[in-house]
Amino acid sequence: MRTVTFLVLEGVDKGRVYKDLPIPVTIGREEGNALRLNDERVSRFHAKVQMEDGDIIITDLDSTNGTRVNGTAIQIRRLRPGDQVAIGRSMLLFGSMEEIAARKAALVPATSGGGQVPTVRADELQAASGRVSVADSQRTATPNLPIVPGWSAFDEEIPPLPQKLSPSQAARLTEIFDYLHKGLTTAVENIEANEDGTEIRIGFAEWQTIQAVQMLLARYSRNIAEPEL
Repeated sequence: MRTVTFLVLEGVDKGRVYKDLPIPVTIGREEGNALRLNDERVSRFHAKVQMEDGDIIITDLDSTNGTRVNGTAIQIRRLRPGDQVAIGRSMLLFGSMEEIAARKAALVPATSGGGQVPTVRADELQAASGRVSVADSQRTATPNLPIVPGWSAFDEEIPPLPQKLSPSQAARLTEIFDYLHKGLTTAVENIEANEDGTEIRIGFAEWQTIQAVQMLLARYSRNIAEPEL
């Protein structure tokens, strides 16, 4: 039986994983949905995910606030690993990290005999972190960016959080994460994707926000390693 996985990137249920849900899957606010969201802007039965001719299809069930895939309002759309599904105030990532990585790997050219670093398009890198989708595995990638070596979003490869934090430390750490998460969310909420989700366009202001988040992370790392006296 074919199953699907969704990760909640934004909304009340942020961070929750709905793993290996057997198709068909209904998404909504009401009990009885396989993927139930605690979001007042989500309809009781908002959308349905099913399989047709080998494709995973999402259909909006005449919801009040609509459904968007990769920023585009849809009535029915094919889903591929790495696609973003916006429902109410919630943002869902379609696919497991393994499925997203497999889709990306199918597009990454092999390292040449000359020892060059493999390259990948910007949209493929973003898909690996769950922001936008990439092309079908049959398409040929246009390389222009280096793959970041040693980086992965797989659970077993993510550095663990410190344990036994005091309530104050836990609250401060959560505040930092929420602040950085808000910055990235603001930067990507106006990204424009083409119809099949293979390319994205981002404005200069949004790009600067992403760089600001990168700068803040670097500052936090230095302050932890070299605390001010």
